[in-house]
Amino acid sequence: MHARRILAAALVLLAFAARADEPKVTFTAEELQKILSHGPWPAPSAADPTNRASGKMDAIELGTRLFFDTRLSANGKMACGSCHVPERNWTDNLTRGMGSVEVDRNTPTLSNLRMQRWFGWDGGADSLWSQSLRPILDKRELASDARHVAQLVRSDEQMSCRYRKALGAPPSSNDEEVLVGVGKVLASFQETLVSGGTPFDKFRDGLAKGTDPDKLLYSEPARRGLRLFVGKGACTTCHSGPNFTGGEFFNTGLSKFEPKGKPDPGRADGIRQVKESRYNLLSEYNDDATGATREHLRKVVQEKAPAGEFKVPSLRNLLMTAPYGRDGRVDKLSDVVRHYAELDPVRLRARDGKPGTPLKLTAAEQTDLLVFLESLSTFTNAWRPEEGGRCE
Repeated sequence: MHARRILAAALVLLAFAARADEPKVTFTAEELQKILSHGPWPAPSAADPTNRASGKMDAIELGTRLFFDTRLSANGKMACGSCHVPERNWTDNLTRGMGSVEVDRNTPTLSNLRMQRWFGWDGGADSLWSQSLRPILDKRELASDARHVAQLVRSDEQMSCRYRKALGAPPSSNDEEVLVGVGKVLASFQETLVSGGTPFDKFRDGLAKGTDPDKLLYSEPARRGLRLFVGKGACTTCHSGPNFTGGEFFNTGLSKFEPKGKPDPGRADGIRQVKESRYNLLSEYNDDATGATREHLRKVVQEKAPAGEFKVPSLRNLLMTAPYGRDGRVDKLSDVVRHYAELDPVRLRARDGKPGTPLKLTAAEQTDLLVFLESLSTFTNAWRPEEGGRCE
């Protein structure tokens, strides 16, 4: 991390020194509107209606404990926190995740998940609690099952007590019900993982208050990069809103690894997984009494997606989440920028197969864009859950 900070500082100084004689950056009314759309941060959010444990302190406490408990895994050696490491922005910085064996995709960060609608690179889960069950049950990851998880919760007096407090009833004799309860308290913990404010957020909030831009501490290279981001680069086509992602699925060509020698179908297979899941929002485990989330899913699962589309990741704290791409094949953020500098971002939304017009960002523009992207990160300290008291 220290090396990355030095690199970031060097890039800022280099860009500033090389172009110090240029006029100060100003923004048009349209550009300002787009800039302001990326805040405020953190974005307001409500409890998840599909999860009765959402937002409850007792559930968050139990979910925190379970997240770092290796007993959830079949071999007793791995926990959710083995791959989603707090000091690494809740990822592992490996090319592809390593559970009981190496998996096919890069480990995504858990930061800011509460604002998303689909989960996993392929959107194969439609709720955070359902997604929390996938690595527990996956033979390549924790390789556990409902019986193992339920027996753990029932047999541990403290865990059973906390389960009762979190979900309003002691763990039942139905293994699957207990498993889903574990998924819901894990989700309640993950909802709390919201990244901190960044240099960009301070600049954006100052603009929102009408502060003179000249009085705001935000470098000229970062401002030039921001103007490219909302303007010529059309980056907001995919990276929109306070979390810098619209949560949609596109094929950008950044990831090329083919697991087992076959193309990764991405979203196309994710839709199939959601439809077939025992834990989707059409199931009995959805706590939303209004039925609104069920209706939304009924419409979405009828969609068809071309092969190779993956969810657009958030850009927040991206300095801490290398390597990049669904397959983790890109080590440096500068290489990511270089890749997109040769694409037509507007054409990413098209489905007609027609060629686009490459952006052809210059080397100087790519440097400015990189400096802006670096301003979307804030470094976090080491963290582990407190032991806490006994459950009575």
